[in-house]
Amino acid sequence: MNSAGHSEATAPRGLELTPFRGLRYDPDRVGSLAAVTSPPYDVVVRPDGLHHLQDADPYNIVRLILPQAGTAAARNEQAAATLRRWLSEGVLAADPEPALYVYEQRHSDGVLQRGVIGALRVSEPSAGVVLPHEDVMPHVVADRAALMRATHANLEPLLLTYRGDGAAADVVDRSTERPPLLSTATEDGYHHRLWSITDPAEVARVQGGLSPHQALIADGHHRWATYRRLRAEHGSPSPWDHGLVLLVDTARYPLRVRAIHRLLHGLPVADALSRVEGLFRVRRLTGPLPEALDALADAACAGNAFLLAGDGAFHLLDRPDPALLARTVPADRPEAWRSLDATVLHMTLLAHVWHVPDDDPSRIAYIHDTAATVEKAQHDGATAVLLHPVREDVVRDLARQGVTMPRKSTSFGPKPASGLVLRALDL
Repeated sequence: MNSAGHSEATAPRGLELTPFRGLRYDPDRVGSLAAVTSPPYDVVVRPDGLHHLQDADPYNIVRLILPQAGTAAARNEQAAATLRRWLSEGVLAADPEPALYVYEQRHSDGVLQRGVIGALRVSEPSAGVVLPHEDVMPHVVADRAALMRATHANLEPLLLTYRGDGAAADVVDRSTERPPLLSTATEDGYHHRLWSITDPAEVARVQGGLSPHQALIADGHHRWATYRRLRAEHGSPSPWDHGLVLLVDTARYPLRVRAIHRLLHGLPVADALSRVEGLFRVRRLTGPLPEALDALADAACAGNAFLLAGDGAFHLLDRPDPALLARTVPADRPEAWRSLDATVLHMTLLAHVWHVPDDDPSRIAYIHDTAATVEKAQHDGATAVLLHPVREDVVRDLARQGVTMPRKSTSFGPKPASGLVLRALDL
């Protein structure tokens, strides 16, 4: 029997969320809760950002999710040893009973996001319960799997979205009327609060409200693929049957969707432009970044468009040659996929025009922050490729058809802060 009271044979075929004993920081043992949090591991891409987090507090979660040592094996053992030490010292402690956790993020600009954190039963894409919408890079999955094996823990939750009937979201909202387990504000302007749901009746209401639904992976494709790999390795039943997630009902709390940009190492802007001559319309823009992004948004309304930067100016690429697209974009996919900017970028520009492998970290980096992408391109003599975000309904429709977008096509947010609640698999 599982904690929801169902045998494996009769378990719901939709989302199955299970309470767990969360690991949380003891606020008396750290400088502040804000100082030990971090963005998700794949958002911390700049060394100065990593060092800033490490310096914020000796117990910052980045020491677990992005350990710094010579080899991959050494890094993973370092993270495992650090986790063991923090547990033995009481820096991290397990809550006394299993719970689902209500998590709220609020920003002064009006953003309010609420969801529920729990251990979600891992399923294959063919089950149609958790829908991926992006491809993954095998080496990243291998890296995350090695870290999870070493620590025997889910160190940060994935972000999943579903469109519910309000039953689970009603429990989530009612929970926020109670005093929270923790409350903290991070330097990005977000205020974070966490509550626990331990009452069996309330837990059952959340589980019942989720069970008819499917979820879209908003952030965490590589970690979900890692959950699937580790479950297959360990067999069932085992603690690896479940993985740590945050589920947000976007019918009530819509997420923001932003683009993830590309940084092309070893490709100066001049070379990138010379190779697209005659294949795209190219216009040089002289205004600041906000004006260039407005021009990109206008062009994206009419078709595929990209903004190149790195030489002190911005260059708008649009109106691709139809014959070029016909030669390079696979014809066996839905038109919504064929017309994606990310599809044209990866299939046409990266693969056929610029010859940049999209899975080689020495040739390409994926960066969420627009200004940081431009700044790094200018510093390194590289090319920044800025994209316009795709709409959530397009993402969801393609995912329901089983069609995945090119890797790192979207950035949903706000993303959950890492370090507020962890899941140890041996509790």
